[in-house]
Amino acid sequence: MTAVENVRQTNEGAQEMRSRSEIGARELLREVGAVLRMSEAEAAKLGQIPVDPDEDQTMIINMGPQHPSTHGVLRLMLELQGETVLRCKPIIGYLHTGMEKTGEELTFLQGGTNVTRMDYLSPLNNELVFSMAVEKLLGIENDIPERAVWMRMLLSELNRMSSHLLFLATNGMDIGAVSMMLYGWREREEVLRFFQKVTGLRMNHNFIRPGGLAADLPAGWRDDVLSILEMLPPRLAEYDILMTDQPIWRERLQGVGVITADEALALGTSGPILRSTGVAWDLRRDQPYLRYDQVEFDVIVGTYGDAFDRYAIRLNEIRESIRIVYQILDRMPLGDYRIQNKKVTPPPRARIDESMEALIHHFKIFTEGFKVPEGEVYVGIESPRGEIGCYIVSDGGPKPYRIHMRAPSFVNIQALPHMMRGGLVADAVAVISSVDPVLGEVDR
Repeated sequence: MTAVENVRQTNEGAQEMRSRSEIGARELLREVGAVLRMSEAEAAKLGQIPVDPDEDQTMIINMGPQHPSTHGVLRLMLELQGETVLRCKPIIGYLHTGMEKTGEELTFLQGGTNVTRMDYLSPLNNELVFSMAVEKLLGIENDIPERAVWMRMLLSELNRMSSHLLFLATNGMDIGAVSMMLYGWREREEVLRFFQKVTGLRMNHNFIRPGGLAADLPAGWRDDVLSILEMLPPRLAEYDILMTDQPIWRERLQGVGVITADEALALGTSGPILRSTGVAWDLRRDQPYLRYDQVEFDVIVGTYGDAFDRYAIRLNEIRESIRIVYQILDRMPLGDYRIQNKKVTPPPRARIDESMEALIHHFKIFTEGFKVPEGEVYVGIESPRGEIGCYIVSDGGPKPYRIHMRAPSFVNIQALPHMMRGGLVADAVAVISSVDPVLGEVDR
């Protein structure tokens, strides 16, 4: 056996990008125009790249899945002509954990421990959408105590801020502003420290649960939140000086990774990617949930649909979240932090030492779970990356018959070929970073 024959080759099957000699012109055009519902003539006119260059002038390379700037184990196959990207094909599955199938073997009470690990940069939003879906199946969505609703909003907006701060950190490092990694991480740390005080954990909290939350806010929480809100604005102003007003930063991002509103809508993108094209779509305003219809905030939109717009939107969304949290502090009511429904809520821990019935009730809820009426439901909310949705089918038992998450990173990644086509390979990292994907929810 020769050395060449002994080399093991990996193949991801239909996901792999094939050379032009192996596929026809029709399939090449389909990569460009099928999703956008274009005719072949329209697809052929798209961009300035020739549809069929000589194959000896092109090469197909891998970027990832171990590349540090692919934000996880994302693999991109790029067809290059010189330094120009002709085609791009994302290949996923290297982090596959089967979380949706696992969720069908967990009770509705245990499910929060599973979904919180999908988008590990925005775990509280994962828990929120799952809990809201379960509550809708139970028919108790209108019975959640007001304090619990406003607490959920508080944690969700703080989580949005921490997620966007990490984006600013990694986006800066990806493009060469290495010090931004230190600054973004520093500010995010303050938010995570507050989460640890409230939930006991920095990430993957399992704190927002069907019926409310696991516990009430601790003593001194208001002062802790105010210190975060007062710390951030001057730091964000420093980011503007370091990056927004920096000519090199603008040259690296402006006009890079452009996507149009029609393309973004046809591809199903949401969040900052869709809003960067000028489409002001935000579920907090357009399909209000919790009490977002009772607070004032602006939906930040871009104009050009490029990487700079996506950066600027996330930076300014932190400012809008600060604005929302101030309003939440003013309106946070007193009361219960979870619904007092014995079928859903375990008894207070103090009662376990006093009552055998309470001990049995506590044991049964945490071992058997609670039964949910038959039916199916979909609930969508606005996560930092876009619309995250939870679809659950119940057969009347204590576990979901089927659970499926509409993960925004999974949908947004399919916009990468359109953003990269015709750009330079040097800009590929900037484009990936501007999508802000989390591979935990892509490969769930």
